[in-house]
Amino acid sequence: EVQLVESGGGLVQAGGSLRLSCVVSGRTFGDYDIGWFRTVPGKGREGVSCINSRDGTTYYKDSVKGRFTISEDKAKNTMYLQMNNLKPEDTAVYYCAAGRSISCTVVSVLEGNWGKRIQVTVSS
Repeated sequence: EVQLVESGGGLVQAGGSLRLSCVVSGRTFGDYDIGWFRTVPGKGREGVSCINSRDGTTYYKDSVKGRFTISEDKAKNTMYLQMNNLKPEDTAVYYCAAGRSISCTVVSVLEGNWGKRIQVTVSS
């Protein structure tokens, strides 16, 4: 079973930056899709950024394009979400995920798992 341990997050002022990290274990890191999702107060879970392991394509939610960057360090079995120029509307609970197939657009993780919650709060 895939296990994910997240770190990072916290409170930051608008315009600031944060980096979320997620250590993945249980499978060979390059064998599965990875992604970051978030739950905004009053809304459902949404896909923020995902990487397709088969062709390397990367998805970003429109509202984070140019500000957020997803990356992975296969030597450390770790995935990251660098968040720059944060806005109050980025305030959410964030989750990392890894699985055989992940979709940011339909928010699904097949044959994988979710990390624990990380709170990100952006003050205006």
